[in-house]
Amino acid sequence: MTTPFQTRQPIVDDNDGLRIPQREVYRRLRGHAIDAGAEREVGIILPVGCGKSGCIALAPFAFQANRALVVAPGLTIASQLHADFDPANTDMFYTKSGTLMGGPYPEPVEIRGNTTNRGDLDEGHVVITNIQQLQGEGNRWLQGLPDDYFDLILFDEGHHNVASSWETLKAKFPRAKIVNFSATPLRADGKLMAGQVIYSYPVARAIQEGYVKRLKAVVLNPRTLRYVRDEDGVEIDVTLDEVKRLGEDDSDFRRSILTSKETLGTIVDASIRELQKLRAAAGDNRLKIIAAALNFAHCAQVVAAYRERGLRADFVHSREDGAANLAVMSKLENHQLDVIVQVRKLGEGFDHKYLAVAAVFNVFSNLSPFVQFVGRVMRVVKQNAPGDPANNGVVVFHAGANVARRWEDFQQYSEADQGYFDQLLPLEGLDFDSADELVIEPEIRGQRPSNQVEVKSQTGVLLEEIPLIGDDPDDLAQLDRLVAKYGAPALQERMNELAPIPVTKVRARQAKRLEISERVKTKAAEILADRGINPGGKDLDRLRLGKTNLVVMMSSLHRNVNETVGRKSGERDEFTRQQLDQIDAEWDIIVEKAVKETF
Repeated sequence: MTTPFQTRQPIVDDNDGLRIPQREVYRRLRGHAIDAGAEREVGIILPVGCGKSGCIALAPFAFQANRALVVAPGLTIASQLHADFDPANTDMFYTKSGTLMGGPYPEPVEIRGNTTNRGDLDEGHVVITNIQQLQGEGNRWLQGLPDDYFDLILFDEGHHNVASSWETLKAKFPRAKIVNFSATPLRADGKLMAGQVIYSYPVARAIQEGYVKRLKAVVLNPRTLRYVRDEDGVEIDVTLDEVKRLGEDDSDFRRSILTSKETLGTIVDASIRELQKLRAAAGDNRLKIIAAALNFAHCAQVVAAYRERGLRADFVHSREDGAANLAVMSKLENHQLDVIVQVRKLGEGFDHKYLAVAAVFNVFSNLSPFVQFVGRVMRVVKQNAPGDPANNGVVVFHAGANVARRWEDFQQYSEADQGYFDQLLPLEGLDFDSADELVIEPEIRGQRPSNQVEVKSQTGVLLEEIPLIGDDPDDLAQLDRLVAKYGAPALQERMNELAPIPVTKVRARQAKRLEISERVKTKAAEILADRGINPGGKDLDRLRLGKTNLVVMMSSLHRNVNETVGRKSGERDEFTRQQLDQIDAEWDIIVEKAVKETF
């Protein structure tokens, strides 16, 4: 049979409804398709916001496919891709972009659970699904379809496709051509995406064309850090170079930078200042911060820090139930939040163009997840408007957190993008000799886990702003006038010093009170996990009230929290700041009492 992919010619050249990379990708794939000696599997690299889903919709026309299979890593992306092919959708890609003027359109079929059967697939021209639908021994689709059923396979977020489940799928249809689409060819484990990369659209070019935000980095660089060595208890100072080395080599030190209250607060303050500047420049208070935390407990800590400073903050996490996460996402979409905190939860397939500041409180051991995180703030607010103040983004991180150090991975496919990230987040050659001292004093091992640090004080932490592309001549002329009037040292000190965000006692107390519930929940789960106890079981429910082990453990912790400060159940709203400080100081005692009481 013939298909619209074979009988219809999409309008691509001189089509202003298509983005430049979409036109270029189509032409590159068309050339690859007619090359008899071309490799079976190839890759396309496109930054977020550059029209990857549209490229996927055009690809079957480039290959004049008989039947194409489009595979996404998850349900969200699969649903988005199906919408681009769906003629019933008023925003279907072909009509929105003007590539097809009226029908007949390719017939899309979505594999999801048991709602689709073989007859549906036989009538379809393009099948869209997520990889989970094609996994497992005895999978009905892999077993029931002939080996030549698909002649083209398109992988979205193709850096996933080196996993065994993806390899099984490729082996099932050995004669199908394969195209992988991704923003980065690297997996979280550092493995490179399969297939030769035949097209890569550099981030710097995407910024110039107005498809993604213009980014800069704000690096918190103390001149020295003071801390107590674990092995001998000696207090020492380390230089910025040593801070960077410890950040790369010492996981405890690295996590301490991100979890210490004072150091964490510095990152929070810097990100808020950047958000305020972006909002003022764009005249848009919908711009927001996205923060990457270490774990569930750290999410609550980061959220509390933002709430203390008067921002509306919340978090999503895989440990929360779906309804709770959906409620938070609804607040984000309705602009009822200033900050969204997550642990690799809002990744591929998540788009909210008003995210403008990426605050890094996480440790990224590989480049790919870091690039995915930064990608959340790259989508432009105003299309095709390079230079518009609304289309600026900022990444905030601490020099000692080892944000990322393997930019050379980009050499394997794009020197232009390697140069972009070198400029955005340089790890060498920064001079911060004028910065004041940041004092850190970790507790001795044995009192707390070694990765817990208490920062006593900090003063004069400086920010380094690293723009991506060359400075504006008018701005430079204005800067020269200011230097002539006030002198370079005074101007540098005034521009760079990070002033802390004022925290009222009321907001600090409110944020701390809200944090107690998350702290109790996390500790209860840890206690049960350490003892190998199923949190959903009912072994600890001695009164036979139908309570789960997790609820029993949490109840004990909550009860001891209240008793510590002489409060009754239901009086949490009345906790004073002094009582909350007392709970902090006696937390280990509270936990010990609750454990003895429960076990």
